[in-house]
Amino acid sequence: MTSHPIQLADIEQAAQRIQGHAVETPLLEFHSLNEQCQGRVLIKPEVLQRTGSFKFRGAYNTLASLSPEERVRGVLAFSSGNHAQGVACAARLLGIGATILMPKDAPPLKIRRTREYGAQVVLFDRETEDREAIAATLTAESGAVLVKPYDDPRVMAGQGTLGLEIARQAQALGLRPEVALVPCGGGGLIAGVSVALHSQFPQIAVYAVEPDGFDDTGRSLAAGSRQTLAPGGHSICDAILTAAPGELTFEINRRLLSGALTVTDAEVRFALRWAFENLKLVVEPGGVVGLAALLAGRIALEGRCAVVVLSGGNADPALFAETLLTTD
Repeated sequence: MTSHPIQLADIEQAAQRIQGHAVETPLLEFHSLNEQCQGRVLIKPEVLQRTGSFKFRGAYNTLASLSPEERVRGVLAFSSGNHAQGVACAARLLGIGATILMPKDAPPLKIRRTREYGAQVVLFDRETEDREAIAATLTAESGAVLVKPYDDPRVMAGQGTLGLEIARQAQALGLRPEVALVPCGGGGLIAGVSVALHSQFPQIAVYAVEPDGFDDTGRSLAAGSRQTLAPGGHSICDAILTAAPGELTFEINRRLLSGALTVTDAEVRFALRWAFENLKLVVEPGGVVGLAALLAGRIALEGRCAVVVLSGGNADPALFAETLLTTD
């Protein structure tokens, strides 16, 4: 097992590759949020990223790293939406053919956008079919290069560029964040961000935030080894629902994370409304879990400075509208 899947140098190289292609999203501060949380909160809104989520960073870094022979073969990815759009967009920019395997129950907006980026979309039933088995068959038939959603050093390095930006932007403000709250599914985003943030702020406490019932990283951290959840759970946070952490991502996260927090769907809905009404930002359920944890009091700032990553804004319109119109 690899002890150090990525280094800071890998993230710095990724930053050079994606420069001019990915958006350098701002680091925002809101007085209303500071007052609510009794500390300083810095928001990293990847909702403003190309394709609407951080996934474009890792996808572009990975595809830009392919050899000419691999580019000719094309790429294949499986995703419920954000990785799909990131790979599809990066492939279009680089002139690479892309096939994306998506669950039939993925938000229609994400399926439509993936097709609009020019990728061929293959739908499957996540309840009765194995996406990895289907992907293996498709890659064997076509020779396409599989682009994993998180358990790939190139993907993790690309996502880590978000952490480099946070560090540079916070330092420009004269701030040293003491806490970071990052959405966590397979663990690629938080792995890359943790490597980058710890390189600049060695004492920072980075927490994974997961949906209630999908705390595979939290359980794995507690056990000291990768744990797999039993099937059958449900959450509106479609973008970060995983049964087990990635092998490579967990190798980083077990060393660098300070812990994991969970939030309920009700707390996520509250955070979606709060972000829309107070921050004027549209965030998807899986992308708002860090803010949900903060607003729900899962961690007390007590005058400290925290960074919260809003990892994506590709909210399903129907669910978002229903959430805004629902009152507690």
